[in-house]
Amino acid sequence: MRSKKKKRKWPKITGIALLVVLVSAVIYGFTFYNSLTTAVEQMHEPLKREQSEKRQKPVVLEQKDPFSVLMLGVDEREGDRGRSDTIIVLAVNPNNNSVKMLSIPRDTRTEIIGKDKEDKINHAYAFGGVPMAMDTVENFLNIPIDYYMQINMEGFKDLVDAVGGVTVQNDLDFSVGDFKYPIGEIKLNGDEALNYARMRYEDPRGDFGRQMRQRQIIQAVIKEGASLSSLTNFSNIFSALGNNVKTNLSFEQMLDIQKNYKNASNTIQQMEIKSQGTTMDGIYYGIVSAEEQQRIQNELKGQLEIN
Repeated sequence: MRSKKKKRKWPKITGIALLVVLVSAVIYGFTFYNSLTTAVEQMHEPLKREQSEKRQKPVVLEQKDPFSVLMLGVDEREGDRGRSDTIIVLAVNPNNNSVKMLSIPRDTRTEIIGKDKEDKINHAYAFGGVPMAMDTVENFLNIPIDYYMQINMEGFKDLVDAVGGVTVQNDLDFSVGDFKYPIGEIKLNGDEALNYARMRYEDPRGDFGRQMRQRQIIQAVIKEGASLSSLTNFSNIFSALGNNVKTNLSFEQMLDIQKNYKNASNTIQQMEIKSQGTTMDGIYYGIVSAEEQQRIQNELKGQLEIN
């Protein structure tokens, strides 16, 4: 009799264990969904901006249309909008499963749309926020800019920490304050990554070296954020995103991109724009030749399948 009672307990114990697992999964899923939707609501900031004249018809993500994103890394200061010291354009094409990533040097001299004058391209954000920055970059590259992502660079370190740090391949031995960056593969926490991405003056490549390190950090965050290990820390990741990122992409559009474009992120091709440094009235500018500007425009138009 005693052995039979023992045998009867096993299904009960197994059933309780299964119930605990199921309840835990439901709670985890509910918490995950709540954290995600809260973050997306915080991030979503639509623009009062007409569709680009350079876009003949709206992008339809369900139909896997190629699209572009302007990423602005902004150092926000109290009482000041700040400047977009990081300007990156992503051209995403699911048909060839690739993303072209172009960094535009912040000192690039170009027409500031809405100001009727030429100035450094990063001043567009200071003058007119995201809309003026989008219009100016769109004019400079002669392609439609469909979406934007504005990142608070001070808070970007929170995102790096949330994904457990990032690993990059460093090709220059340098130091910033107490931080040392030896050549080779290095693991960086949030503060280390922010200083790594910002360093400019010790690099003989100047702003180009800085842009390369910025792209490294962004790619590393994407890689770590997509890993299974990061799922256990989703709450911190979503919190960091909600507090430090603004975008005109809606939740539904993000889901469409994840569903229809996820393979494109496997191949990220970095583009570089060449400029000639010059000084005008004591101010440094980067001058991009007409030929170089045309080369960049043609490559991005091809990626976006625009005539």
